[in-house]
Amino acid sequence: MIDRSLILKYRWKILAALLVAMAFGVIAVRWWQGPQVTTERVLQRDFVQSVVASGHVETPHRVDIGAQITGTVVRVPVAEGQVVKTGDLLVELTSIELRASERQAKLAVTQAQARLRQLREVQGPVAEQTLRQAQANLDNASAALRRNQDLFTKGFIGEAALDDFRKAVELADAQRRSTQKQFDTAGNAGSDYALAAAAEAEARANLEAARARSGYAFLRAPLDGTLIGRNVEVGDVVQPGKALMTLSPSGRTQLVVEIDEKNLRLLALGQKALASADAYPQQRFAAELVYINPGVNAQTGAVEVKLDVPAPPSAIRQDMTVSVDIEVARRPNALLVSASAVHDAEAVAPWVLRLEDGRAVRRPVGLGLRSGGFAEVLDGLRAGDVVLSTTAAIEPGARVRATLPSD
Repeated sequence: MIDRSLILKYRWKILAALLVAMAFGVIAVRWWQGPQVTTERVLQRDFVQSVVASGHVETPHRVDIGAQITGTVVRVPVAEGQVVKTGDLLVELTSIELRASERQAKLAVTQAQARLRQLREVQGPVAEQTLRQAQANLDNASAALRRNQDLFTKGFIGEAALDDFRKAVELADAQRRSTQKQFDTAGNAGSDYALAAAAEAEARANLEAARARSGYAFLRAPLDGTLIGRNVEVGDVVQPGKALMTLSPSGRTQLVVEIDEKNLRLLALGQKALASADAYPQQRFAAELVYINPGVNAQTGAVEVKLDVPAPPSAIRQDMTVSVDIEVARRPNALLVSASAVHDAEAVAPWVLRLEDGRAVRRPVGLGLRSGGFAEVLDGLRAGDVVLSTTAAIEPGARVRATLPSD
């Protein structure tokens, strides 16, 4: 028999020895079971693959507004960020040369009109009266010639006298023809009137051109939109060709996004997307892929794409930074494994470590769509399988103690 007195005497040492033995036993069991690792469960659910990128808001085009003349700015009634309507005054210039040219054109019109009035009211009537007088002189000379021809026949005058009357008729006829030409020229169908009318038309055209040039002093909005740039102030002397303001037209809104070229094969026109402005991340809105740039940026390895926004939120502003999720594929009831559990995911033969009877067993897998930290499993795994994360430094075949994920 064991002496109770000895047990009582060495009870603390015995207890310590038992505790040490138990600890060694636990350590030995855990060593045999292997290290504790984090695991993931293979899921089965609908899966959407998306390409995520960032970009900015942009209208399909912008309008730079500049002056067509040299002038001094006297008024700028709009501010950057203001919404304007077609025809609203944006900048007013002043130009002494324009005002002088318009006055000169007005004087030229007045002179041309005076020339036409002179033809109608003075030269025309005078030419008509002169023509009548020349016709009367011709008639008188012709009558005198007829009378003197009778006298010559009767022998009362000689041949020389009769020649004088003939010459008088010829002279009167020449004068009548000359005044007829003058009358025709001064008339409404005459060349003088046509030249005067043409001069008046030219003067009016010059006046219209001068007024049009004067209109260049008033820079107006060519269409509805928002002013996103203003580079002019009162007192500035502006030159033709310099952009004074930039207008973002109202209407269609687009998102311009840079996509990594490795995702180019996944993109197609018409794909749907969800976007949000970085300033308002909770306000997501729909977009649609409408343009894929045929070229790749050699420096960044990115492809520019554009998405239409059919119903942009009111908070969206030009050049805002946005995040975009483009839906490129959808799989109903797909098997999904965490991307963190796949080894050599980009290689020809990806694989995972599947938990089987307490051991990490290497299993090859076939992968499909990938997005959002998950990969579609085409073969090699079943729903509910437990796989090890790649962060665990475990060799295939090793025993492990898994922290099983919750269902």
